[in-house]
Amino acid sequence: MGADLIERGMALRDALARAGGLPAIDRVLAGRLGRADRDMLLGWADDSVRGVFEVRSPALWRNLVDDLDYRVYGLGQAPPPGGFVTGTLLPLTDDGTAWLAAGGETFHPAADARQVARLAIDMATREPELVFRNPDKVKQGWEHMRRDREEFLAFFGGDELVLPTVEAEGRLNAYYRRRRDAALAARGRHRAVSDTGETTFVMPDGFFEFDTVGVIYDELDGFVVVPEYGMFRALFADPELASDREHANVLRAYLREDTIPPLPLRRMAAAFPEHMDPVFRRVLGNRTFTWKGCCASGSPATTRPSRCPGWPSSATGCSSWRGASASAHAPGTKSGSSSTNASITPR
Repeated sequence: MGADLIERGMALRDALARAGGLPAIDRVLAGRLGRADRDMLLGWADDSVRGVFEVRSPALWRNLVDDLDYRVYGLGQAPPPGGFVTGTLLPLTDDGTAWLAAGGETFHPAADARQVARLAIDMATREPELVFRNPDKVKQGWEHMRRDREEFLAFFGGDELVLPTVEAEGRLNAYYRRRRDAALAARGRHRAVSDTGETTFVMPDGFFEFDTVGVIYDELDGFVVVPEYGMFRALFADPELASDREHANVLRAYLREDTIPPLPLRRMAAAFPEHMDPVFRRVLGNRTFTWKGCCASGSPATTRPSRCPGWPSSATGCSSWRGASASAHAPGTKSGSSSTNASITPR
């Protein structure tokens, strides 16, 4: 690693710190910069790494969040091997072979290993995208989700449930308690955990205002919980309900709210393909609307206004929803995703 590159990175880091750090990077990029400095800053904006690091050697750190090694430069005083560091790393090279300490690191002695491990677990749980920088973790995540989904199907008999909201939390936790009991028994531990009062699934805030919830465990989108799924599904099962204001408002809310992923609509299109057009035409007040024309695979989102007149301006198009859904449901996350929507009128 050339000393010139490290010195240039440190100078740029110090300038960025004076401007307010990484949150101010756009303001720094708007200033007068050479091409090399601009490219480096763009790399920092796109590929900085936050983590909890174990110091293997003064310049070689293992991130306990993504389980990858990083060669680190730019510290005034190198931490001793065996210790730990929490902080952010900035890429010095495009190939990920050299990283610059961003500044503001917190150092932990080796004796704090237990507390540091908890920090890493908390970070990985809150922000699973940090874990999936590691391709091996992505593969493990998909495999974990596949096994979890198979057990869900075996327990419930399908991957899509419509449950009374007051029963959903208990039903789902009965499933997770059974899984924990089976896992303990497989390890030779016979103490059941079913009576401990522990819970794995907690109903999101606001969901108890609605009569039903939908629980979907999709092979790609993962575990998704959405409100008022009973009315939503009934609407597409019987297009005549599109004339009912409560049912129509549920669909409008599903289209409007960014917190609700595209999966429920894709499920309706698969289950009731012949009902998509009449439901949307009635609810949107657009007689020429066609689901196939608007949401054909590969249809660019930029064509939505002209191809789908009457579509609400704040709704997200089908093709752009597909991309958003993939990023929202990282493989292997423990609790999946839930979507709440206060704009759906409770019954």
